[in-house]
Amino acid sequence: MKFGLDVGTAGRFSDARLLAGLAADAEAAGWDGFFIWDILLGGSQTAPEPVVDPWVALTAIALATSRIRFGAFMTPLPRRRPWDVARCVASLDRLSGGRIILGAGLGYQQDEFAAIGEDTAAAVRAGKLDEGLAIIDQLWRGQPVTFTGQHYRFGPAAILPTPYQEPRVPVWTAAGWPRRRPLHRAARWDGTYLMTVNQETRELLRPDEVAAIHDYLTGLRGDAGSFDIAINGDISHAGQPADTLARYEQAGATWWVELCSDTPEQERDRIRQGPPRRKP
Repeated sequence: MKFGLDVGTAGRFSDARLLAGLAADAEAAGWDGFFIWDILLGGSQTAPEPVVDPWVALTAIALATSRIRFGAFMTPLPRRRPWDVARCVASLDRLSGGRIILGAGLGYQQDEFAAIGEDTAAAVRAGKLDEGLAIIDQLWRGQPVTFTGQHYRFGPAAILPTPYQEPRVPVWTAAGWPRRRPLHRAARWDGTYLMTVNQETRELLRPDEVAAIHDYLTGLRGDAGSFDIAINGDISHAGQPADTLARYEQAGATWWVELCSDTPEQERDRIRQGPPRRKP
């Protein structure tokens, strides 16, 4: 199992230099991944908070590190132009020597879509997500692309250079259990970042549920190659059994991603303690 961090980009975390410093600390402490939010609006309409642009922050993180994986979890692809995302991710992959992961989802903050005049309907966002990922995947191959879909028209045009990683930058999509459609989408790509709670019971995702997700995805993918299942939580929270991580790993999880602390100071302290595998 690999260990990552899920770090905010709003409020006191809305500083690219701060995030780059935290990422460098994470790399030095032995963490495997450093992932930040991609949000447009911080706080609320009555109490807005500053937000740092994720691509600027990811550039700073790439330059401050040399080993650790990084990316935005999750990029709400339906509110971005897929060809712009293809270019940004390819450039960051080149800059970092092949360390970025593209995390993509529908976008859970519907207020952001409404505020910029975008359709908030889940079906529309799902369609844009699927078409956007198809465009990005084709553009990363380096050949001219012509795409005509329900939501996007592109080309013929090529975007160069291609990413450093081959055959492509790993693509992880968001999914929640027991919803099947997002898992079908995830099975077409390279990994999934699971929602923290069961989408029906609203309780924390259990290891047996992760095992069911693993088996379901294996049935969909067959022998399509390696696939990452990332779950998140706060392993240091009081009451967690000592064997929690082992149980999730045995269930098929390949990444554990620690949720963001309340303040940068708390986050730095947690990071410097190292990932849970280093603890006795």
